[in-house]
Amino acid sequence: MSITPDISVTVVICAYTMNRWDDTRAAVDSVLAQDRAVDEILLVIDHNEELYALACAQYAASPSGGARPRVLTNGHARGLSGARNTGMYAATTEVVAFLDDDARADPGWSEAMVEHYRHPEVDGVGGYASPQWPLDRPGWLPEEFDWVVGCSYVGQPTALAPVRNFIGCNMSMRRRVITSLGGFNAQVGRVGSKPTGCEETELCIRITQHEPTARLLFDPSMRVQHTVVAERTTFGYFARRCYHEGRSKALVSSMIGARDALSSERTYTLQVLPRAIGRGLRSRTADGVTQAAVVVAGLLLTACGYGLGHGRVVLFGAPQ
Repeated sequence: MSITPDISVTVVICAYTMNRWDDTRAAVDSVLAQDRAVDEILLVIDHNEELYALACAQYAASPSGGARPRVLTNGHARGLSGARNTGMYAATTEVVAFLDDDARADPGWSEAMVEHYRHPEVDGVGGYASPQWPLDRPGWLPEEFDWVVGCSYVGQPTALAPVRNFIGCNMSMRRRVITSLGGFNAQVGRVGSKPTGCEETELCIRITQHEPTARLLFDPSMRVQHTVVAERTTFGYFARRCYHEGRSKALVSSMIGARDALSSERTYTLQVLPRAIGRGLRSRTADGVTQAAVVVAGLLLTACGYGLGHGRVVLFGAPQ
C-alpha cells in the first residue's frame, strides 16, 4: 500500500453533546485505525464543560498504535463554525480534514484524500457520506433528499469530479487557504441541534471566488458512515431542515452573491428533482407516489425558507 508522508494531515472532530459520546469515541477510533496514519487528531468540545472533562479523561493516555488525540475547547463563538475554526487554527499540518462526531471514516479514507493534494491546484477534497439508519431506510424519503440527514444524495457526482462545495461531515482543505480567508463564517452553520447549515458551502465558494483556478474535488472513494438518529427520520425533522436550509441559503446569497450561492441548486431544482417526481409517479407504488409528494413538499419548504430569509435580509440587513 502506498504511503505519502510528504502530505501532513490533521483531522478535526467537533462535539457538543454528551448524547453522542459513544459516536464521538467511534469517530476518533475510526481515524486512529486508518490505513494511512494521520499526523494529528484534534477533538474540539463546543462549550460543554462536562463533555470536555470526559474527553480529557478518555484521551489522557496514548492509545496503542496511534497518536493521542488532543482535546481542545472551542475558543470562538458557540456553534460548529466556531469549533471548526478552533481546530483549524490549532492544526499544524498542511491539510485539515473535518469529520463529524457521529461519522466514522472507512479505513482507506485518509489515503484516498491525501493523494489528491499532490496536485498544487487542489485546495480541497470531499467525500461520500453513507447514511447509517437506526433501522430501515424510511420508505417515504427520496434519495435526492439525503442531504437532509447530512449524507450524500442523488444528484451528486458518482465518480471523481470538481464540485462547488462539500458535505460538511466529510471534507478537507489546505490549511493555508482557509486560514487566509478567516475560516468558517460564524454567522452561518449549526448551533447545537438547530437544523441550520451552509457554513461549508459559504467557505468553499469564498475559496473559488478568491482563487478562480482552485480545484475542489469530490472523491466517492473517500467514504464515511454517517449515523442517522431516529428523530431525524421523521417528516417533522425533514420539514424543519428544508425550511432552515432555505433560510441559510438566503443568508449565504446575501454574503457572497446569489449567482454563486445558488449555482448548484438551479441544476438540482430544474433537473434532479423533476426526474425524482417522474420516477415516483411512474412507479405507481405507495412509496413512490409518496416520495414524489415529498419532493414537492421539500422544494416548497426550502423555497419558503429562502423567501422569508431573503425578506429578513432586505429588511434588516445581513449579519456583520
